[in-house]
Amino acid sequence: MKKVTAGREALGEFAPKFAELNDDVLFGQVWSREDKLSLRDRSLVTVTALLSQGLCDSSFEYHLKTAKQNGITKAEIAEIITHAAFYAGWPKAWAAFRLAKNVWNEEPDAESEKQAHVNSMIFPIGEPNDAFAKYFIGQSYLAPVSKSRVGIFNVTFEPACRNNWHIHKAEKGGGQILVCIAGNGWYQEWGKAPQVLKPGDVVNIASGVKHWHGAQKNSWFSHLAVEVPAENGGTEWCEPVTDEEYNKLGE
Repeated sequence: MKKVTAGREALGEFAPKFAELNDDVLFGQVWSREDKLSLRDRSLVTVTALLSQGLCDSSFEYHLKTAKQNGITKAEIAEIITHAAFYAGWPKAWAAFRLAKNVWNEEPDAESEKQAHVNSMIFPIGEPNDAFAKYFIGQSYLAPVSKSRVGIFNVTFEPACRNNWHIHKAEKGGGQILVCIAGNGWYQEWGKAPQVLKPGDVVNIASGVKHWHGAQKNSWFSHLAVEVPAENGGTEWCEPVTDEEYNKLGE
């Protein structure tokens, strides 16, 4: 989680101890315990708690924006406020909706969408996948998860990014397993219809099968790529998936 300094910036001279507790304890210790509760879930709890108190002020707006950055969607925040209305009160929900509507109707920028995607998954996004950039259309990212015994990598695609058609080859064994962990994507084998990929989907790719995979047009997408042990294995990279082919897939 990004270090918070709002307390010191606003109250550092007037109330230094409060500022310290806000920045170092509340955000530095409590919010940072992502192994116990994800940032997304902490945002859900915080928004609900503030709503129940009727605190629809600048702090509530800040936490709504944080919730959006942490991966809570427009549909989810609408359902959260609707559900809370029956317990916290109808007028409080109306007030919350006025702020939430403004936050979720803001035109998202690419960086905030990327951060929301990063916050929605438990694996790191890694670094730009520069070593394989010539085999991709669009920006991809690569994060090694395991290099011991079996190679496992988190591969992330920006919206509309996809790799070229390619074939995993091996004299024995080989192939690849994709485990989808965040966002929405595509997978297609040569001569077959494209397949929509969502979190939780698993694709077993046999060696010798020509295929490609990547993100949907309006969604970031991440999957774990598991390298199946192979004898004399390698990857043959083929032609790119053209814009004409890709745009026929829809959203």
